[in-house]
Amino acid sequence: MMSVTCSNLEFGRTRLDFAACGCSSSNVSTNRVAAKYFGKGLLNNRCRVLSTKTPEAFLNGVVAGPPPPVLDLAEEEKGLPSMSDMFEVVSEDLLTLNKNLQSIVGSENPVLMSAAEQIFEAGGKRMRPALVFLVSRATAEIAGLKDLTKEHRRLAEIIEMIHTASLIHDDVIDESDMRRGKETVHQLYGTRVAVLAGDFMFAQSSWYLANLENLEVIKLISQVIKDFASGEIKQASSLFDCDVHLDEYLIKSYYKTASLIAASTKGSSIFSGVDSAISEKMYQYGKNLGLSFQVVDDVLDFTQSAEQLGKPAGSDLAKGNLTAPVIFALEKETKLRDIIDSEFCETGSLEEAIEIVKNSGGIDRARELAREMADRAVENLHCLPPSPFRLSLEQLVNYNLERIK
Repeated sequence: MMSVTCSNLEFGRTRLDFAACGCSSSNVSTNRVAAKYFGKGLLNNRCRVLSTKTPEAFLNGVVAGPPPPVLDLAEEEKGLPSMSDMFEVVSEDLLTLNKNLQSIVGSENPVLMSAAEQIFEAGGKRMRPALVFLVSRATAEIAGLKDLTKEHRRLAEIIEMIHTASLIHDDVIDESDMRRGKETVHQLYGTRVAVLAGDFMFAQSSWYLANLENLEVIKLISQVIKDFASGEIKQASSLFDCDVHLDEYLIKSYYKTASLIAASTKGSSIFSGVDSAISEKMYQYGKNLGLSFQVVDDVLDFTQSAEQLGKPAGSDLAKGNLTAPVIFALEKETKLRDIIDSEFCETGSLEEAIEIVKNSGGIDRARELAREMADRAVENLHCLPPSPFRLSLEQLVNYNLERIK
C-alpha cells in the first residue's frame, strides 16, 4: 500500500482531517463491509481534527495510537447494488424533490427558468439530495423523529440547486457542449444567459437557505459557494504546473467536490437535532466520500474510453489540470515533466503523456488514495445505529470504488 504524507495543508480559517475520526460504536458492522487494521505502510503520518466549524480545513500533526479499521475489498461480496438500488430506501423522498425542483427555481424570468429546466430535465442520479435524505433518516432515528422535517426536505432542494448552478458555470468555464447527453445551457442560450442562470440559482438557493433560519447551516452552506470559486481559482492558477503537490490537489478537490457533500451530510444531521459529535462525523463522512469520488473520477479519465466518459480521455491533462495519477507519475518520470511543460505543443505528445501516466504506476497509487479516503468514510459511519439508511451510505462508498476495480 502507498503512504500519503499529510503536511500542513491550509484550507483557510479551519482545518480538515484526512484521517478517520474514531467512534465508540466501531464494533458495529454490516454484511457488506469487512474491517481490518491498516498495515504499517499506509498513511504513516496521521492527521488530527482541530476544527471543522466551517468547510475550510488543513492537515497537520501526527496522531499516536492504533490505526483505524478499513475496508477489505478482497472480502467484499460481489455484485454491489446500483446507485438506484441504494437510493430505493429514500425513493419517495427523491420523487417529491423532483416535483419541487423546478417550481422552487421561480418563474420571474422565463429565459432563466428555461435554462434551469434544461439541466434539471437532463436527469442525473441526484446523489447529493439522496445523501441528505439518507443521513437525515439515519440521524432522525437517533433523535427519535418519526419523519423528516420540512427543513430536511428544503435542504435537499437547496443542495441540488447549488450543485446545478455550479454545473452550469463549470460548463461555461470548460467550454463543454454536452451535459448528460444534452446540449449545455451556454450552448443553447449563450454564455451570458448561462452565467446569469447560474448566478440566479445561487441567489435563489441562498434566499431559501436564509429562510431556514438556522445560522449554523446558513454559514455551512454559504461557505460552499465560496469554496466553488476558490477551487476554480486554484485550478486555473496551477495549470501545467508540474510542481503541484498532492496536498494542493486534495485542497482543490475539497473545494470543487467534497465541500458541498460534506455540508450536505452535516446539515442534514443538524436538522435532525443530534449532538455535535455525530454531526461532525457526518461532515467527515461527506468530506471523505467526496474526495474519494473525485480521485475515482480522475482515475477514470485515464482508464475509460471517450465513449464511456462522454469526453476525450485524458481531457483534464490536455487542459493542464494535473490530477492524482499525473502527480504520482511525475515523481518517477522526468520525461513527463518535459512534455507537460511544453503544453503538448508537439503532435502526439498528449498521447505519449497519457501512456507514461498509465505505465508509471500513477494510476495504481491514485486507486490506493481513493481507497484510503473510502476507508475513512466508512469508519465515520460507525457512530450510526444499523439501519437500511446506514447500509446505503456504506454501499455508496463501495459503489464508488467498484468503478475503478
